[in-house]
Amino acid sequence: MNTPTPIAIYIDADACPVKPEIFKVAERHRLHVFVVANSYMALPREPWIERVVVTDGFDAADDWIAERARRGTIVVTADIPLADRCIKAGAEVIGSTGKPFTEASIGMALATRDMMEDLRAMGAATGGPKPFSPKDRSAFLQALDLAVQRLKRAGFTA
Repeated sequence: MNTPTPIAIYIDADACPVKPEIFKVAERHRLHVFVVANSYMALPREPWIERVVVTDGFDAADDWIAERARRGTIVVTADIPLADRCIKAGAEVIGSTGKPFTEASIGMALATRDMMEDLRAMGAATGGPKPFSPKDRSAFLQALDLAVQRLKRAGFTA
């Protein structure tokens, strides 16, 4: 008989505005959270929250998360290439605005990212992301809770 695999949440933490919301959901569902960053950051002292400080190497936090992403994990990131890597590994991936990245949506997200990068390189003023709003925070909470419920229904445990 197979032992159920516990659900884990990996946070690409350097610019993540929803860490408190993740902690709230994780505590309610009794999930382990890995907060991955390139530098030390203050976190609640809870046994289920683990701080992971990686080297200053380019994409070191992304690499650490991508190496551990698999079915039964949830990755929270705004980094589209990292989202792509994690989706390919079978993880659930959610942006901080609550938008899930999926196999169906990641191709368009990568294409849009590349186009915007090209426009910026040519000197076009592209603005940037819209400010993070309470509506985004609420959408994120809902998306994270749905992802946890989906994984539990699939046989993963807390």
